[in-house]
Amino acid sequence: MSMNRRSFLGTLAATAALARAQPNRPNIIFILADDLGYGDLGCYGQQRIETPNIDRLAAQGMKFTQAYAGACVCAPSRSCLLTGTHGGHTRLRDNIPHGVFLRPDDVTLAEVLKQAGYQTAGYGKWSLGNPGSQGIPIRQGFDEYFGHLNQDQAHFYYPDYLWNNDQVELLFGNRGVKRTEYAPDLFTERALDFIERNRERPFFSYLAYTLPHWSDYDKNSPESQIVPSDEPYSNEKWPQVEKNYAAMVTRLDRDVGRIMERLKELGIDSNTLIIFSSDNGPSAEAVHKPAFFNSAGPFRGVKRDMYEGAIRVPMIARWPGKIEAGAVNDHVCAFWDMLPTLAELAGVPAPAGIDGISIVPTLLGKTQESHEYLYWDYGHVRETYKQAVRMGNWKGVRVGVRAPLELYDLSEDPGETKNVADQLPDVVAKIEEILKKARVPTPDYPVKALDGSGG
Repeated sequence: MSMNRRSFLGTLAATAALARAQPNRPNIIFILADDLGYGDLGCYGQQRIETPNIDRLAAQGMKFTQAYAGACVCAPSRSCLLTGTHGGHTRLRDNIPHGVFLRPDDVTLAEVLKQAGYQTAGYGKWSLGNPGSQGIPIRQGFDEYFGHLNQDQAHFYYPDYLWNNDQVELLFGNRGVKRTEYAPDLFTERALDFIERNRERPFFSYLAYTLPHWSDYDKNSPESQIVPSDEPYSNEKWPQVEKNYAAMVTRLDRDVGRIMERLKELGIDSNTLIIFSSDNGPSAEAVHKPAFFNSAGPFRGVKRDMYEGAIRVPMIARWPGKIEAGAVNDHVCAFWDMLPTLAELAGVPAPAGIDGISIVPTLLGKTQESHEYLYWDYGHVRETYKQAVRMGNWKGVRVGVRAPLELYDLSEDPGETKNVADQLPDVVAKIEEILKKARVPTPDYPVKALDGSGG
């Protein structure tokens, strides 16, 4: 354990008793979808896919219109979410190489809340530590975890096994030709059980669904089946793959509704904060086509891009009696803001040196501090390294280390169709400086042209 981490946890332990004595600390449920686009939900403009429960969540809470994922792909986005750091500082910065995981000196959101007296649990897709590593959930602040540890195994909806803490749990119902144990259903059941068991004390549940991430590794194998039924879209005159995709989104919505209903039944609805979001924009890598449902909404780009469609995501926060119902908020925030936000609500400090800013003032309708900038990058170990910066309403995008910077005014051009870099050299220069300082080099993800090492 590093001295900085030891010092922080010591400070946290000293304040935890005071935090536990504070009234009205909410239970916290963070629901994370996988590859769900900004435009896939009815409350964000979707016309054909039914999402009544998530729409109700928005109607009863606050809908963010300028919220951003941690990255344009799964693993680094989750790393940013759980450690409060942006892509230039966070531990995992790409989906590959798989040998990079969270380490003992990383302080996670779950660890902060656990020290504050919360019971902590996670369900679903992890991506931040394989079996046997220090990065597995129960070594990163979670009292319990059930789901996929490995990034690639999470592509399968009827797996042979899932991880229960640090032990394999075999799914015998998935051993035959007809598989019966659908992983997202299991995540929901475990999450509902956790809520019931901990209804009389503060809890944090991180519910990281694999829905609606596509899987088409082998279209002829039972493992590649992605949804038990294409209802309620069976009779639509759509390609079958699009019926299946819509059914996955609606099934996700159904499970959000089940969680909302259980909170109400247990009488803890008014003291529970639910945050719903997605880890990145829609994927265009499989047989499903994001354009069919306009999954990126009004934005350009898909998963793995640096444009808004890849990183601007739906985000909804609901806390009855605390967050104004039906609120629509345009505050610019990102996943790394979640750690300081939830730490403040739990009554404890966030770690020093993180990139996030608490958005509790925004949630409660008060004056909010803004970021100087937001930063993303992707492709350190790939052929094309990409970077992006949002500074006020300006968005800078670079696709390739030596490529010229593209510049967009998001207040006038949210679809990023008009590159105005040639007209505004002073703004370009400011963003160039941010690109240089925001990324701290790491041997885990070298960019040869930038730091002279690696591929």
